[in-house]
Amino acid sequence: MSRPTRRATGKGGWNPYRALGLGLVLGGTVFAPIAYFLIASVPFAAIGISAIMLGFTCMALANARPYISPEASEVILRTGMENTAALLEELGLQNKAVYLPSTLRDGHPQALIPLSGTADLTRIRARIPGRLIVRWGDDPEDMAIAVTTPGSAQLEKMESRPGSTAAEIESAITYVLVGVLDLANAVTVSVTPGRVDIGVVGARLQYEDAWYYRCLGSPVASIAATIACEALGKPVRIIEESPEEKRSRIVLEVLG
Repeated sequence: MSRPTRRATGKGGWNPYRALGLGLVLGGTVFAPIAYFLIASVPFAAIGISAIMLGFTCMALANARPYISPEASEVILRTGMENTAALLEELGLQNKAVYLPSTLRDGHPQALIPLSGTADLTRIRARIPGRLIVRWGDDPEDMAIAVTTPGSAQLEKMESRPGSTAAEIESAITYVLVGVLDLANAVTVSVTPGRVDIGVVGARLQYEDAWYYRCLGSPVASIAATIACEALGKPVRIIEESPEEKRSRIVLEVLG
């Protein structure tokens, strides 16, 4: 069976800004000399030069324009969240998820949603296999569902694992939420024994009273928890999320 042809994406794909910029540059390059030398019109020549400058600006915008629109990204995120929420609702799970670093999973961080509300996940010591339904302890009731979170995919794009200090965790969360995803305006982090307090200024995605959010937190809190657990090398759990219009507060419990 032949393999399906992969469509061109990314920088090799068609971009309207690049096409417009190339057209303006070529048109201005041809028009400016004609206007200056043949027509002897300085204003028309200035228009040609302006077209060249505007064309280069459009080509620069083409490199900054995302190849997946924010609307498409929101659709993909919401689809994954609704599918996970449907699974959790079908199983009747409302337990708080525990975010695990990559050292306790199969190479990338994930979140565990215990099937038992009394589960003590501080007893996790060994690496958990990469499956949907996993056993994390020796007791028969030590079962959980492992899911990939929005922060898992973003963390894999970082060049190095963030450090465990408050400043390094704050820098990593700021890089992802503010610099890469543009989901917030600023982030502050303070670390105390067994606890991480995170302040998010101007969060774009607010908390909703939905099944997914009750288990895994909002996407912003989920990303912050994923980065924090990877930085500390320990499981964490979102114990408080206080969404405000200007500043949201996220409190993580460090387990283990």
